[in-house]
Amino acid sequence: MGSDRQRPLGASLASRFALLVGLLGLAGCPTVDLGDTPTDIGLCNPPGGLDYFQNRIWPEYVRPGNANSCTKAGGCHNEAGGNALAFDSSANPDFAANYRQAQVFLNCGTPNASLLLTKPLAGIEPHGGSDIFLASDAAVTTFNGWFE
Repeated sequence: MGSDRQRPLGASLASRFALLVGLLGLAGCPTVDLGDTPTDIGLCNPPGGLDYFQNRIWPEYVRPGNANSCTKAGGCHNEAGGNALAFDSSANPDFAANYRQAQVFLNCGTPNASLLLTKPLAGIEPHGGSDIFLASDAAVTTFNGWFE
């Protein structure tokens, strides 16, 4: 019978009060806005984003209207080309889908190691469509501007 000691009434009320205050405090925490959901977690998203892609990369780097473009009719990188990089090169392309396609071939840690740059760049990576750009080409400057 020596262990039948009761806790003082004040200690029990104090612990219940502390628990209640803690629960109420958690219930009042605001939701943190983490911003827009990324286009795809783990993919490179250059600072210029979709806007730069649509307004600079597409017309100046991908150059769908250019005779040497890989997205022209019969090109390897249009929707019918069957290649890993397949852009929608229709009259009204889906730029968000094209951006997503490009992201797979970007390296945000080392932009100059991006396959979207190194494959068409002369003398860097073997490219089935041969060399498209020289290192001094304005398109390379446009590409690098995407990461600034």
